Amino acid sequence: MTGFFQNLGMNYEWAWFVATICGILLIALPLMLAVAMIIYVDRKIWAAMALRRGPNVVGPFGLLQSFADGLKVFLQETIVPSASNKGLFLIAPIITFTVALMAWAVIPFNSGAVLADINVGLLYILAISSLGVYGVVVSGWASNSKYPFFSAMRAAAQMISYEVSIGFILICVVLWAGSFNMNAIVEAQRGHGFGIVNGFFFNLLLFPMWVMFLISSLAETARAPFDLTEAESELVAGYQTEYSSMSFALFWLGEYANVILMCTLNAVLFFGGWLPPLDIPFLYLIPGWLWLFAKIFFFFFVFSWVKATVPRFRYDQLMRLGWKIFLPTSLLFVVLVSGYLMLTRYAA
Repeated sequence: MTGFFQNLGMNYEWAWFVATICGILLIALPLMLAVAMIIYVDRKIWAAMALRRGPNVVGPFGLLQSFADGLKVFLQETIVPSASNKGLFLIAPIITFTVALMAWAVIPFNSGAVLADINVGLLYILAISSLGVYGVVVSGWASNSKYPFFSAMRAAAQMISYEVSIGFILICVVLWAGSFNMNAIVEAQRGHGFGIVNGFFFNLLLFPMWVMFLISSLAETARAPFDLTEAESELVAGYQTEYSSMSFALFWLGEYANVILMCTLNAVLFFGGWLPPLDIPFLYLIPGWLWLFAKIFFFFFVFSWVKATVPRFRYDQLMRLGWKIFLPTSLLFVVLVSGYLMLTRYAA
């Protein structure tokens, strides 16, 4: 894209700057539209599983319901508690929303179709996702109310606990691919079925790690059955209790952007990203980005399915699962994967 703007007469610096801005907009604007529509899809899936209609009034088939809800919160008054730390209170939802968008810079949508094709892409995603906890903690503390503060502490403990196991799971992925680059990780998934699976369906060695990553993704994004941060006696919204209007909406937008990101990471890290599910020539006629979007939608359906059917965990069960099951299991698989690679790929 930089070359295109250079051909229009710009020097390299300006061409690079304009191309980068265009790349950011090409990702951010469709992502915002996707977040609005994915909320609609989420509600429709819940309704179908509960034998209800779901949104069906605003627009054809209710497609404009999310936009009507967005307009409603935009027109509401933003109330800032008098005893709160006003600066931090207002910046907390902005942190949550901004961090949710930043991680998309290294997500490859097709071979080479990525905003920033850096060699430490996976490390960048892990670092950026870790920053999301600051928005939660700052919002709970700045509200100057004990219930949001307690909820923020629980959310921080939950997110940090499952990030530890996610880190070891990603170590297994990096060991297999031999790179932190997201494109290289997708390419490393070509034909890895040990001759049992003819294609890029899943890595049989890393399949248990994918199961743990999927469950950890639910906990990391505070989705059911791990949505304990929003279940304070079922009466208040946890760390978001004191928020209203667009500041409250930014938390929701950030949450759903994170959910889409986790669905994308499931597809990219374990299910071949833009690659077709099977190594059959005619499947390559379908563009890679369509395969990626289909996989993202599948994983989002799984997220909604779980929310509609699985009862909520107790907090002690949530922490026990993270520290006593996922952490030692992921550590064990780091040893198993590295041992397998030493015996096969790197044996003298």
